[in-house]
Amino acid sequence: MLIPSIDLLGGRIVQLVQGEKLRLAFDDFEYWIEKFSSFPLVQLIDLDAAMRTGENSALVNQIASRLPCQVGGGIHSVERARQVLGAGAKRVIVGSALFSSNSETASVNTVFARELAEGIGPDRVVAGIDTKGGRIAVKGWKEQVALTPQQVIPQLESHVAAFLYTHVDGEGLMGGFPIDTAASLRKLTQRQFIVAGGVRSQQEVDSLEALGVDAVVGMAVYTNLLAI
Repeated sequence: MLIPSIDLLGGRIVQLVQGEKLRLAFDDFEYWIEKFSSFPLVQLIDLDAAMRTGENSALVNQIASRLPCQVGGGIHSVERARQVLGAGAKRVIVGSALFSSNSETASVNTVFARELAEGIGPDRVVAGIDTKGGRIAVKGWKEQVALTPQQVIPQLESHVAAFLYTHVDGEGLMGGFPIDTAASLRKLTQRQFIVAGGVRSQQEVDSLEALGVDAVVGMAVYTNLLAI
């Protein structure tokens, strides 16, 4: 399944390269809402909230009320998750709040994962597993913790409906997603497994689907490299 993405930054729909460099920006929300209206699932990320530099709640609410969205960015509490779901989101994506770290250790915050699953239902929780150089990236990909997806996924399995694995190293570059990585990580979970970062063609989406992996596509859609 192809899942189109909408990333919000500073009140606009944007596409960033590796989460840092602005490549594209759009203000025509109606056009993209209409374009994505036939998809069973759309990914909606508030980048300002993820980076803790602001928020785009009004836009998130507007879009989530009209499209079937899984929404992420700055969801650090059960209360906030409920607010987003109440605005129309189908599921919430939670990343940074699932991980704890200090100068000596890093761990999966299974206590919060359990609270979230009990508070809103595990079927409405997507665990965001973002990596840079193979390690988990948090806080809008600005920081890393000493954990790998292989360590994290088994600990969250019972608390979530799906995993979203973002290969930050390839995000926005349209260089293709590492299929071997998708195949390897797919074996670690029975939940829905979604990947993002560099997906550039329908052939690639089909190859991932053959593995039982769904694909989030952003840059390739916004630049018309992949027609939808």
